[in-house]
Amino acid sequence: MLLTKIVLRNLFNPFKVRFKISPRYLSTNYESSSDTVDLAYASYESTADPEETNLPPLVILHGLLGSKNNWNSMSKAIHRTTGRKVISVDARNHGDSRHSSQHTYVHMAHDVMKLLKKLELSKVALLGHSMGGRTAMVLSLLCSDLVSSLIIVDISPVKTSPQIFTMANLFDAMSSVMIRPGIAMSKARKLADEQLKSITPDVNLRNFLITNLVQTNTGAYTWRVNLPALKENFQSHISCFPSNLRGLQYCGPTMFIGGTLSDYIGKNDLKEIQEYFPLAELVFVEGAGHWVHSQKPEKFLEIVCQFLSEK
Repeated sequence: MLLTKIVLRNLFNPFKVRFKISPRYLSTNYESSSDTVDLAYASYESTADPEETNLPPLVILHGLLGSKNNWNSMSKAIHRTTGRKVISVDARNHGDSRHSSQHTYVHMAHDVMKLLKKLELSKVALLGHSMGGRTAMVLSLLCSDLVSSLIIVDISPVKTSPQIFTMANLFDAMSSVMIRPGIAMSKARKLADEQLKSITPDVNLRNFLITNLVQTNTGAYTWRVNLPALKENFQSHISCFPSNLRGLQYCGPTMFIGGTLSDYIGKNDLKEIQEYFPLAELVFVEGAGHWVHSQKPEKFLEIVCQFLSEK
């Protein structure tokens, strides 16, 4: 029977795993472990055969303005199909994880390393979408011994979609949403949707953004994402891949999955991608945009599970 355990930041084991990290990276980009934050996560696991439980867990990292909850159904499906434990993580400044003024791929990779140390996991498969994909790339480049295989969803280390810069408008639009305290969540969501229509006609995008709307103990409504920090760090850090990682490689099994309707990753990007990830494969899902996993879930599940079974 599937056991879904939501485990927040207080439930950690002592550090027992050591990681090999580039000295150049540490000296120029990361000051100390005090810069990390504890991450909330959901774990999907079941009683299984010993051979299945010995498979490296799959760690899923969501995209910008997302959360572990967006991956609930897919996490369960991957677990059922592969027998692997699946751990879906909230990034800093998202979901139930702690907020911080710092939001770079450097920090996010170290946050995940800290979590895996505390969970005493010495080897994991990584799956990351968009912002989470770049976090997974950075972690694998810095700490390749930790990563058994890598799956990146609709994001590239060598290209940035012009569409990504429209996110700044979403930060402003979300910040300007006004909802009076004490009303029902259903009505609050409807009011938020009406106010966000002026910035995007895409109802699916608006629904995605509204998953971040929460009610406090006082009855007031707020966003659970740290909009000021995301806006402050977006242009310099979130929208682009760290340029100082050139020369580093992750030489394990790697798959990039793109949507044919998305321009976040191009069909001609593979050669440059392989400068970082020599064994990278690139596949596209027909009819999918940037949110491949939610727009074409069955095909996405098939691709991911086949890759995990082979690698």
